[in-house]
Amino acid sequence: MANDKIPTVGKLDKPEDLKGLLKQDRGEDCMPCRIVGGGAFLGLAAYSYFSGNWQLEQQRAKILASKSMFGMRSRKLGIAATSMGLAWLGIWRLFL
Repeated sequence: MANDKIPTVGKLDKPEDLKGLLKQDRGEDCMPCRIVGGGAFLGLAAYSYFSGNWQLEQQRAKILASKSMFGMRSRKLGIAATSMGLAWLGIWRLFL
């Protein structure tokens, strides 16, 4: 117990370095965890894109008949943006 060092008030008052904390946290991630996690996000991105576009084409007549302000173009853009976001998360999980 005598070897435990009590931090000074000056050290406690100083904010911790964010980059240092992120480096410490990153060391616990194993390669298989990264591969499985990144692959899951990339697979989800592909499924979201193809499934979303397929369902959108199935509902094309109803969407055009409804005369909504969100037509086919904005819906396809939404599906593509969601898929791109998931793909970016997969790449980030794999490499960064």
